[in-house]
Amino acid sequence: MNRNEQRPRSPWLRPYCAVPLALTFAGCAIQPAANPAMEARALFDEYWQFQLREDPIAATFAGDSRYDDRLPSMTVADLARRDTVRRDMLERLRALDRATLGERDRVSYDMLERELLLAIEGYERKHHLMPLLADDGFHIQFATLPDATPFRTTRDYENYIARLNGFPTYVDQYIAILREALQAGYTLPRIVLDGYEVTIDSHIVDDMSASVFWKPFASFPTTVPESDRERLREAGRTAIMGGVVSGYRAFLTFMTGEYMPGARTTIGASDMPDGAAYYAYRIREFTTLDLSADSIHAIGLAEVARIRAEMQAIIDRVGFRGDFAAFLTFLRTDPRFYAKTPDELLMRAAWIAKRMDGRLPALFGRLPRTPYSVAPVPDHLAPKYTGGRYIQATPGGTEPGYYWVNTYALNSRPLYVLEALSLHEAVPGHHLQIALSQEMEDLPLFRRNTYLSAFGEGWGLYSERLGIEAGFYTDPYSDFGRLTYEMWRACRLVVDTGIHAKGWSRQQAMDYLAGNTALSLHEVRTETDRYISWPGQALAYKLGELKIRELRSLAETTLGDRFDIRAFHDIVLGAGSIPLSVLETRITTWLATQ
Repeated sequence: MNRNEQRPRSPWLRPYCAVPLALTFAGCAIQPAANPAMEARALFDEYWQFQLREDPIAATFAGDSRYDDRLPSMTVADLARRDTVRRDMLERLRALDRATLGERDRVSYDMLERELLLAIEGYERKHHLMPLLADDGFHIQFATLPDATPFRTTRDYENYIARLNGFPTYVDQYIAILREALQAGYTLPRIVLDGYEVTIDSHIVDDMSASVFWKPFASFPTTVPESDRERLREAGRTAIMGGVVSGYRAFLTFMTGEYMPGARTTIGASDMPDGAAYYAYRIREFTTLDLSADSIHAIGLAEVARIRAEMQAIIDRVGFRGDFAAFLTFLRTDPRFYAKTPDELLMRAAWIAKRMDGRLPALFGRLPRTPYSVAPVPDHLAPKYTGGRYIQATPGGTEPGYYWVNTYALNSRPLYVLEALSLHEAVPGHHLQIALSQEMEDLPLFRRNTYLSAFGEGWGLYSERLGIEAGFYTDPYSDFGRLTYEMWRACRLVVDTGIHAKGWSRQQAMDYLAGNTALSLHEVRTETDRYISWPGQALAYKLGELKIRELRSLAETTLGDRFDIRAFHDIVLGAGSIPLSVLETRITTWLATQ
């Protein structure tokens, strides 16, 4: 996502091994020497297959349909078993001679070791008792299956129906986890759960056509025989009403009757049992760096001061009469800065993304094959959702990647930040980076599907700034929007550590965000709740971007006139999502060869 007794290994967990070639000499069998590279790659693949088996939904999203008829098992026994398997894999990985591996395999070795260690530590620190976020959860992920599942054959539909029927059991397993969390003190803070019901009761419907799960039955592909369709529709109706609606109703009853009333009244991770150590673990996970909360807080304060000076320069340039707070009020309230309809917001976002598409060949030597589209955030998510997000494509599927734009509450979606948002979520940000990673056939599958926040979100924030070189932000208000997004990420270093390590209140965090950024007050609230429910994740953006910019400055200084922006970007993105320390080694090695 214990230790002391010996456990027999299940047959399907045996390590891959080559068939031994025995040569007999003087009555003795001579076995060939072990090949550490082959053993390592076999273990990389074994780990990936383990991940797919244990999380069939993740397998579907990864384009593997072998488990499309089932859901993950989240029982206490299965959670403990997975921990045992990971410990066994870590032991076998460390038995390999890392020094004999090539550069690519050493990086894979280090990344697998890191993933296993984090998963093992997470289980020890009871991270599995916190499966919900202010804007996410297993029930929200489940509602994306109609778009992620392949629907080409009758079997595909039967698999989907089996999952719908299995949803009540899936819900019951999570309710058991959340009950344990209530008893142990590992819950979301009560304050971030206001309005959370919309993510559940949106799926409790009387009208079948109103369910997002009915979409695949509304029309069938020509590859599904006509003779099967009515049977599948009827089975779908039964599964949605008896499985999906029943499961969501049970979950709503639990959330409103038990979880929300019993959720903790504190907001910081440090307020939970062993909370300081838990937060330190989350910092390491999301930043890939060994930094203390105090040092990150100080970096954030310095960045806030620097960016604030740049923002003030724009205020002076446009001739605004008033202080910084008055300028923010002007931006938040002047109707010129807001779309009048959802379609207008979507069309503006699409136009920005398309313009950036045309600039990509000048900035990158390698571009992904996978396309992307622009779409609104689904209604059942929008009220509690962020302003935009990238939804990656399923490998081998028929859907593109999606840049989701939140069209809910248009008066909280300012147009002056839309260029920065679009470059971050679509191109050259998340879509370009993730699609390239998915298409790297020379990497182990677990690495093609790894997403490290410090790398991915750092790249997304770097991409916002890259828009300056690509000819964006010519309007001073849009440039202020870029700076307010950068300020937002700098504030996160201050606010996240403030909440989770320094005892800040929710109001204190919101006041800091509202006083330093031009985010709408609606976004200030939803973002603060996101940081409260997701300790450490908000730190990844600015720390990752600072490292990428530091490495670019090093490359420009080292190479001088020979610096090639396309080559630099290709090196940064050319190994998939990697820890920042690995990226630094990769760049310095590349510079040495230039």
